[in-house]
Amino acid sequence: MADTAALQEQGSQEPPQKKGFKLKFPNAITVLFIVMLFAQALTWVVPAGNYSKFIYDSDKESFVVTHPDGSTEDLEASQDTLKKLGISGKIEDYTSGAISKPVAIPGTYQKLDAKPQGPLDFLKAPVKGVYDTIDIILFVFLLGGCIGVLNKIGALNSSVFALARITKGKEYILIIVLSLIMIVGGTTFGLGEETIALFPILMPVFIVAGYDAMTCIAVIYVGASVGTMYSTLNPFSIGVATKAAGISMSDQMNWRFIALVVGSIFAIGYVLWYAHKVHRDPSKSVCYDMKEQIEERWVDKKSGTLAFTGRMKISLLVFAGAIATLVWGIVTEQWWFDSMTATILCASFILALTTGLEEDDYISTYIAGAGDLMSVALVCGVARAVNILMEDGLISDTILSYFSGVVQGMSPVIFIIVMFFVYCILGFFINSSSGLAVLSIPIMAPLGDAVNVSRAAVISAYNYGQGLISYITPTGLILCSLAMVDVPFSRWMKFVTPLLIGTVGVNLLLLIAQVMFG
Repeated sequence: MADTAALQEQGSQEPPQKKGFKLKFPNAITVLFIVMLFAQALTWVVPAGNYSKFIYDSDKESFVVTHPDGSTEDLEASQDTLKKLGISGKIEDYTSGAISKPVAIPGTYQKLDAKPQGPLDFLKAPVKGVYDTIDIILFVFLLGGCIGVLNKIGALNSSVFALARITKGKEYILIIVLSLIMIVGGTTFGLGEETIALFPILMPVFIVAGYDAMTCIAVIYVGASVGTMYSTLNPFSIGVATKAAGISMSDQMNWRFIALVVGSIFAIGYVLWYAHKVHRDPSKSVCYDMKEQIEERWVDKKSGTLAFTGRMKISLLVFAGAIATLVWGIVTEQWWFDSMTATILCASFILALTTGLEEDDYISTYIAGAGDLMSVALVCGVARAVNILMEDGLISDTILSYFSGVVQGMSPVIFIIVMFFVYCILGFFINSSSGLAVLSIPIMAPLGDAVNVSRAAVISAYNYGQGLISYITPTGLILCSLAMVDVPFSRWMKFVTPLLIGTVGVNLLLLIAQVMFG
């Protein structure tokens, strides 16, 4: 009987559950290595080729043309030379340095011997990528050091709780105001890499206000991307593109402002809808299961009970002053990362005096803060490696040549629609707005003349296409931004997909309207 009872008890027990296989989305760096493998594979199947390109040499006071076979020749730097080359820009744009990158010459594409990238090229590409982005990487490290020491003394969190008390009940104002600031920065001077400095500052603000990490990412990244997508005065996209097309920057400026208003309303509306949903029910967050670890990293709740001391306020003013100086330098002096990094280094020296930390404690905290952003630095370097593989494999110009042939001879509306999607694809492979402009606009803009589409509309297609794809392209800034806050790319895709699809519709309607009524 005992044996029978034992068997019955044993039989009543549930069988052990098998652990099911759960597909996990890879880390940002893994995603980039996958994209690198794709780029490497393309160098084996896409024919190699190049356009002839020219650049103004201020020492020689002449144009230096580099042909696909590597040979060079000097040409007189004159308007007649530009006309002979089929370039519509003004000679002053080149001699003044306004266009400083090599410009592709229409009709000069030549196929070359294949240059497929092998295993050694694959391994060297991220190393070269780190070398090419060392200016950004050093900026990120010094920024991390400053954030580390400010967190050490509790300055950031204490200020966040003070701000939360002020904005309680009106937290949505943060989203609108900060989004507009990002949009203005993007549309006027191409705010992009500089936003990396804002994530450590604003993440605690949004979390304490009752939102999630994705709301913060959206306000900063979507805001800056929308501004860049609908650039009005941005010298790095609209400025370079209009000069390369040989038209005035004011040509159809009204359409660019209309697009900016429409696109901004749509994007901010989507972010507000998502933020309100999460604020009302935190389980609606796309990263709800990460809520505890995100809050643990970004918010020290004990800081809410700490006094916001004078030393904290002075240290924050030093850091805020550095950020304000960066904005001033970028807008008025066209600063790049050397000057920006020097500004953060200066702030680091001053913080050593204002934080009140002992010398050993300050240095160790600073280094630890820099180390926290190691993943961000690596993402920046590996992202550049994708472009290096394509450039070294001589396939970037081939892709451009192919698409320039695709759009010829179409009706105006079909032409502008296809041109938009062409620039989405080109923007995936060439994520520099100015680089894409000088490479493609001299070739694409004249194609619009043949089908009665204005060059300003072609530039709009370029702007909307490369701006839209920046939402998701791994070779752009999005993976660096996500790495700053430890949010996976899969969660970003879940959040941004409806916005992405909606923006495609908005952009196509704007382009069709510009072609028909512009």
